[in-house]
Amino acid sequence: MTQLLIQNCWLDGRQTDILIEGNRIARIATGIEAPGADRMDAGGMAAMPPFYNTHNHLAMSLLRGYADDMELFTWLNDHIWPLEATLTPGDVYIGTRLALLEMIRGGTVFFNDMYWFQEAAWRAAVEMGVRGCIGLLYICGPDGRVREQTRAGNDMVRELAGTGDGRIRLAHAPHAVYTVPPAMLETIAAEAAADGLPIHIHCSETERENLDCRKQYGVSPAALLDRCGLLGERTVLAHAVHLDRDDMALLKERRAVISHCPCSNLKLTSGLFRYQPVVEEHGIRFTIGTDGCASSNNLSMLEAMKFAALLAKQESGDPAVAPCRDIFRAATRNGAGAFGIDAGIIAEGKLADLMLVNRHDPMMVADFDVISNLVYSADTSVIDTVICNGRVLMRNRQVDGEEEIIREARAWCASRRRK
Repeated sequence: MTQLLIQNCWLDGRQTDILIEGNRIARIATGIEAPGADRMDAGGMAAMPPFYNTHNHLAMSLLRGYADDMELFTWLNDHIWPLEATLTPGDVYIGTRLALLEMIRGGTVFFNDMYWFQEAAWRAAVEMGVRGCIGLLYICGPDGRVREQTRAGNDMVRELAGTGDGRIRLAHAPHAVYTVPPAMLETIAAEAAADGLPIHIHCSETERENLDCRKQYGVSPAALLDRCGLLGERTVLAHAVHLDRDDMALLKERRAVISHCPCSNLKLTSGLFRYQPVVEEHGIRFTIGTDGCASSNNLSMLEAMKFAALLAKQESGDPAVAPCRDIFRAATRNGAGAFGIDAGIIAEGKLADLMLVNRHDPMMVADFDVISNLVYSADTSVIDTVICNGRVLMRNRQVDGEEEIIREARAWCASRRRK
């Protein structure tokens, strides 16, 4: 079994060593002796749990800056979906690798993806060593049938399930109540009950979505999902901005999970997430995501944490709402827990996911509170080393193959500009 010994790191206010055996944290103590282990001197950097990003469209990294400054449905219908219709599996592979490079450099080791050509994203994720959940995408045409492109992608990625070392898993990913009719939602719910896969869907992202759903079906999107059998403890709802009190009570009862994407919501003016009643009053399970780069423009969980905290305070009018530790937990332990990953904290026996943070960076000084600094002060440049499942993905800010990944993505963008 391979061993990695991280020496002289700062953990929970004290200097210590961390011994990783295989993909688990075997021991945390000072002065660990491990003959034959690979050694890494942390130089006093802080060992912290990394980030688990619970809502993404990874290959949209190629669409960064493509269609900015417009309303959601105009953005989708007139710009994003027409361009996406021209994408190939090779394009998705290039875009996914670019997104994963950015995520690793930002301390993120897990993604929850909803996109086309899922087998290409699977291949990229396996190669780059991260954890992930890839959605079996469902978007229906006017006839209520799943589009052939998404059906083919689902079939191909199902064949990959079970390959690799278990880092990559699948979810059912119906896009939204306005793109998947109730009959199909009921079919998906039955499949999820049979195969035990999680469910990943956009929900109540905009007022228009809520109004249209009530007009067509007489209930809110959350209530419609419940009527179709889709709400449960394995259900991840992206955005959930426009929830009323009945919705909140329903989500609490069903133990559903919210993935809050504050930067995307702000840019598309989708609305202000109601943190205080949703999280603090109702205790609904709460995680953080970035959404895709076409709407949030980066995949920084540090930025997402800061906006989540500040927006909660502004929306509630209470500066004590959304304390930094709760927000950090949402981006780490809560995200891992929502997908059944035995990680999100650094402790003996847990999966070996961690990052080393440069405590000597000016953004991390004064050093009264490392978590506060990560939530409110730091950017991704403070993250020096990232380890996922016992494998070092980044060390000294360097990721293997990053030059090739950037070169391929730039070539793709250049080819599109020529068209």
